[in-house]
Amino acid sequence: MGLKSWVAAAAAVHLLFANNAAATTTAGALPSTLSVGGMFMQADWIVKLVMIGLALASVITWTVFVAKQLQLKRERAGAVEILSVLASARTLGDLPADVSIGELVREAKAELALSVDALDDREGVKERIVSRLDRYEARLARRMTQGITVLGTIGATAPFVGLFGTVWGIMNSFIGIAEMQTTNLAVVAPGIAEALLATGLGLVAAIPAVVIYNHFARQIAAHRALVSDSAAAVLRLVSRDLSRGTLPAPAPAKVA
Repeated sequence: MGLKSWVAAAAAVHLLFANNAAATTTAGALPSTLSVGGMFMQADWIVKLVMIGLALASVITWTVFVAKQLQLKRERAGAVEILSVLASARTLGDLPADVSIGELVREAKAELALSVDALDDREGVKERIVSRLDRYEARLARRMTQGITVLGTIGATAPFVGLFGTVWGIMNSFIGIAEMQTTNLAVVAPGIAEALLATGLGLVAAIPAVVIYNHFARQIAAHRALVSDSAAAVLRLVSRDLSRGTLPAPAPAKVA
């Protein structure tokens, strides 16, 4: 075998080893699987933190949904019953003796007890009762909206948090291109896929949060309207009794 043959054979062996090394390097850069779990395990630690945070936000969203849905269903049923009792009563004396029709009547009777020596001032009595009922509605609104603001925060911020993870992941992919000095798509595709997974999780967390937030906003508005109707019914009962002079003399109540 001549010198030229030996040189050609050596060059072929060198090329073979070089191709094997490149294939090994590329394979090492690829995750073992392109499933969601595999991409999460191969992601940068900052992208992992973003994904974990978005997953927790999604869990919080559905937890608030279940808890608030049960609360609203229970309170709405009670509010409908209270309004029905108030609408059918002619005077405060027609109401159940155990005062099982809610806080609105308690507030009205508490003010009547404090104003027992000033019932001749009808407008003043009604004004003070209206003030108490308004304060009760404000407390109810604060209680009903607890947890709802979290949904608004998640819906507004989750897409941007996911976008941050995407930007960070793509930045790492470009750094990998510079370090490996190759534009082979197989090298950068896993990093880009991991980055886009962060955006997907951001949307998964944000979209239900926005939909559920709007749903509860409508439900709470309807419940507040129901309570307002009940407050108006209580005020009508008080006004009738004041006009007739048949207002029952309540026992003195403790000041809250």
